[in-house]
Amino acid sequence: MLQKLEIIFLNTLFLLLYFYICIIIKLLQILWPSCLWQVPNKHNAIYLTFDDGPHPTITPWVLQLLEQYQAKATFFVVGQNAEKYPQIMEQILQSGHTIGNHTHAHNKGWSTRNSKYYASIDLANTVVKSSLFRPPYGRIKSSQIAFLKTKFTIVMWSILSRDYNSNINIERTIKRICKNTQSGSIIVFHDSEKANAQLQKLLPAYLQFCQQNGFAMHAL
Repeated sequence: MLQKLEIIFLNTLFLLLYFYICIIIKLLQILWPSCLWQVPNKHNAIYLTFDDGPHPTITPWVLQLLEQYQAKATFFVVGQNAEKYPQIMEQILQSGHTIGNHTHAHNKGWSTRNSKYYASIDLANTVVKSSLFRPPYGRIKSSQIAFLKTKFTIVMWSILSRDYNSNINIERTIKRICKNTQSGSIIVFHDSEKANAQLQKLLPAYLQFCQQNGFAMHAL
């Protein structure tokens, strides 16, 4: 009896948390309309994105898997990592994918002075050279958006895989991201060590779902 009550409680908590996250995303879309949250289209196209790389072994694994499914993606790379692994950056581009700026040191916009934040983005762009920008953690101030939107397309997302969380329920997460996928969706994964254990299970299942359901997987 106690086990059943615990399961009911946890399921209810999960649903409440998911509802809360959805509400926050909707509010942010209203507050920050100049950011790119989705790409409406009539071609059943969705947009794969990967944050925090490149990584010397995880990113090549992702690239190989994407090739198997004839999928393209956008990699929002951290400048420091791009400097460490230029050969992986070249591999991303040669495979037909696109890259975006994710700051030089994965800076949080909410807790970083604007001048320091912009300097980090500019430094990253000496290596990344992209007109696409995604704020780490999605944390960015309105003043930063106002300044950066003159230089970049600020890319957010409509689906967050949460692969960085080692405590997620893999089966439940796969169902959630698949259920919420629709034409124009922008989904976030991470090619990082923190996310790798979860990514290894989530990404193959998601790519298979997209292929089986006729979604074309594009880069931004």
